[in-house]
Amino acid sequence: MVSQYVYDLCHARATVSSELAKNPRDTPEKIIQRLYGSQKPHTPHRQSNSSSDSDDKEDASRDALQRAYECGQWPRDKPSRLFLRAFADSLACLEANPLAGMVSPPLMGSHGVVPLTIVAPLVSLMHHCANLIRKARKEVFFITCTWKASIAQRLIRDALVDLSKRAGLRGERVMVRIMFDQPGVWHVLDSHQPVKSSTYDSKHVQLPFPHEIPNLELEVIGAHTIFLGTLHSKILIVDGLAAAVMSNNVEDNANVEMLTHLEGPIVASIYDTALITWRKNLKERPSTIGQAQTTDKAVEAGVTRPENLEAGNLEDPHYDSDLREEMAYANQGYDASEKISRLEAVNHQFNLPIRNHIEATGPEIADGREMTPYFTTMTSQPVPMALVSRPPYGPLDAGNTHVPQNEAWLSLVRNAKRNIFIQTPDLNADSLLKALAEAAKRGIEVTYYVCFGYNDAGEMIPGQGGTNEQAARRLIALLDGDKQALQSLHIYNYVAKDQDHPIHHSFKSRSCHIKLMIVDETVGIQGSGNQDTQSWCHSQEVNIMVDSPEVCTQWRWGIEQNQNTRAFGRVSADGVWKDANGIHGQGYSGDPGVVDGLVRGVVGMAKKAMA
Repeated sequence: MVSQYVYDLCHARATVSSELAKNPRDTPEKIIQRLYGSQKPHTPHRQSNSSSDSDDKEDASRDALQRAYECGQWPRDKPSRLFLRAFADSLACLEANPLAGMVSPPLMGSHGVVPLTIVAPLVSLMHHCANLIRKARKEVFFITCTWKASIAQRLIRDALVDLSKRAGLRGERVMVRIMFDQPGVWHVLDSHQPVKSSTYDSKHVQLPFPHEIPNLELEVIGAHTIFLGTLHSKILIVDGLAAAVMSNNVEDNANVEMLTHLEGPIVASIYDTALITWRKNLKERPSTIGQAQTTDKAVEAGVTRPENLEAGNLEDPHYDSDLREEMAYANQGYDASEKISRLEAVNHQFNLPIRNHIEATGPEIADGREMTPYFTTMTSQPVPMALVSRPPYGPLDAGNTHVPQNEAWLSLVRNAKRNIFIQTPDLNADSLLKALAEAAKRGIEVTYYVCFGYNDAGEMIPGQGGTNEQAARRLIALLDGDKQALQSLHIYNYVAKDQDHPIHHSFKSRSCHIKLMIVDETVGIQGSGNQDTQSWCHSQEVNIMVDSPEVCTQWRWGIEQNQNTRAFGRVSADGVWKDANGIHGQGYSGDPGVVDGLVRGVVGMAKKAMA
């Protein structure tokens, strides 16, 4: 049951963004203190007596769900029971910390549309971000974790230069705020440190100098909450009209990633999250607060597919006029031409941003199975949505797990009636493993895709959850030999669209970084949060929960359309992938003990730091 205190928080008129609009000389940090007391977004808090701990009767009660329903700003159609349960469990976290969800409580539950979803190599997602940025009229807010000199970074840089030129032609200036994780000694004093313009040409930043973008007002902050409170969120907001919630960083790698393009009132919620994350003074008054609206003209435009477009130049931004043109151009790069087959085209695209090029080993891609990285997830009407995020938490303990992100995940798993699907780089959080085991014992189909060897060095360190193979063995052990439960559990290692086997992450050639949960084909959560100990206990994450069978069906279609995991990635009964001859995949790390895991983990992380 949502307490009266939380109920009142959700019905308050004031939010961080609305107060900043009234008092632009304030900082988000001061407004947070005024609205919510001394609580800060990273404050540790105890587990409150929420519906997560209630028995099934109370959790399912009509009054409890009605109470949760009254705490959101929903569209015409009422949210599903499954969604409302997860929303209620997420709201319970606000009892101890009103900003546990990194959003002002009145904006946590909202609605909107998803005109576009992208499931593709990282650079394809950055092309869309560049397109959004160059079209900005007033303001760009970009928050990510890793920012490195790369093709991805150059796409953003070039988009900013182009945006400045366009703004100059209009006689206007555009505000641009960029924020990324940047741990350093000064963050002991303050987790948020400004990045000086004099360092923009440094090896790791490489942003345009002020004289290159005379019509932009650029602010950059590097943030990190010592020790483990990584800024892991990945969001882009443009003019308060459109937002992108992503799984990717700004760097070059071998990852397939996921991005959802959002429009409607939910954008105001994501903008509020950006302000709370920024925390510091904003040089100019935010000019986009309260402007969020649904604009689906791009989806309805019906632009003809471009002809004679050359694919393969990753640094060509190819700025498109609308979503249909952008979708057509992006997808054409993965399709067959007179010179190459579909498989060869996909292999070429996957190899472009990486050093370790590999040959295609997968079967030729048949009609109807084309890789389709850009696909529409537009609905005829706005659908219920909620932000289910978590704040950064620096201490080395696990004292910050009762947060909306975790409670929403657990609630969906606990209340699933038919099936659970998860894709994540690593899955080793103990709370989730226990919940999945209970679901499988109830006969729920539990399917999850993970990346073979993803960050094994870090995951081996005691306290970090273990490798995916170790976690799979723990999950299987929790089933206690229950044959029905074992038959309901389906574990896969990611297989790229051009391959016929998983490739260990250490080879840096084919990996997957998607973070997605879909339950009962009705409610989905997508964003930056991994199913590992770091994301469950420490990192700041931003995730969007969507209540729509139409969107979830399309998400699931896009997942299967753009990889070969289901065909070739099923692990063996012991939780480890093996080929047809029973041989482990190259790079398999075995099952190291505590001491061996610590040594190998420290050595591996040291190598990563020096890379």
